[in-house]
Amino acid sequence: MAKIHKPRSGSLAFYPRKRAKKETPTFKNVSYKEAEEAKPLNFYGYKVGMTHVIASDMHKKSPTYGQKVAVPVTIIETPPLVVVGIRAYGKTSEGLRVITDVLSENLPRELARRIKTLSKRSARGKGKKESKESEEKEEKGAKGNGAEKIKELIEKGKVYEIRLLASMQPKLTTTGKKRPELVEIHLSGSIEKQFEYAKEKLGKELSVKEAFEEKDFLDVKGVTKGKGFQGVIKRFGVKMHRPKAKERRVVGSIGPWHPATVMWTVPRPGQTGYHTRTEYNKKLLKISDDTSINPKGGWTNYGLIKNEYIIVEGSVPGPSKRCVAFRKSARPAPLEHHKVEEVEIIATKQ
Repeated sequence: MAKIHKPRSGSLAFYPRKRAKKETPTFKNVSYKEAEEAKPLNFYGYKVGMTHVIASDMHKKSPTYGQKVAVPVTIIETPPLVVVGIRAYGKTSEGLRVITDVLSENLPRELARRIKTLSKRSARGKGKKESKESEEKEEKGAKGNGAEKIKELIEKGKVYEIRLLASMQPKLTTTGKKRPELVEIHLSGSIEKQFEYAKEKLGKELSVKEAFEEKDFLDVKGVTKGKGFQGVIKRFGVKMHRPKAKERRVVGSIGPWHPATVMWTVPRPGQTGYHTRTEYNKKLLKISDDTSINPKGGWTNYGLIKNEYIIVEGSVPGPSKRCVAFRKSARPAPLEHHKVEEVEIIATKQ
């Protein structure tokens, strides 16, 4: 019988295992596909939790082809984003750099909690007294606060990319969060189409249906559940020593005398969890705003869903209520074994 050779455990693909810099994930790159019209390529939401759905297996080589199967899924609530600004990027020898920003005239009041330089007077939000005058003011602001400058830079060829600055609306959910996240939304299409779309959406809401469709494949990014400072057994899955050993929950050796150093490949105690992770090719099974999926007592550790939501096949990084980002898949679509269609029943009992 062959000898089992296992000098260490744990994947080295995730080094350094340190805490995430921020809890709101961001995508530096998205898959820019040729499109006739400008369209959002990524979006944000709050993780509700996991359940299962009953759907049809349409994989022809599967033994359950044509039958109803139970599929584990994750529900993500996606309240509409408020477009609060336009950001122009220029290409330099050191990569993309921000050239200029254009902010909306009517900023959400809650945004002052995120951007400390904004006073509550400047972030008034849209109240009951909103009229045509505020809309006209918005259009004038879009022209006077730098939009014309961005247009001139586009004509000179100095702008490489246009992105939307958007604010999330946690007040519409039951997460209990008050401080909104400020995120960037990538756009498809040419620079001119991106600018026209951004100018049209400035100060308005953006829905998840404008970015994705059912049966799309997504890449989901989030910060995993934090577990604090842990030893090598929990952190790397190292095998424990026999009961008679002096110390059981340690590695057998951390290295030789020469060279007199501890290699980075040796399992060591440290931060476990609260890492930024990306999972690829998650199939989007459903987009809906039907709140009948809420259990009687609400979802565990989350509450009730009050806005649009998406149902994604499989698991998603992070605990409930955590902000997750998703984009169009950057890798080729997987094989036919992901052909799960006709979602009929969504389990609501927990």
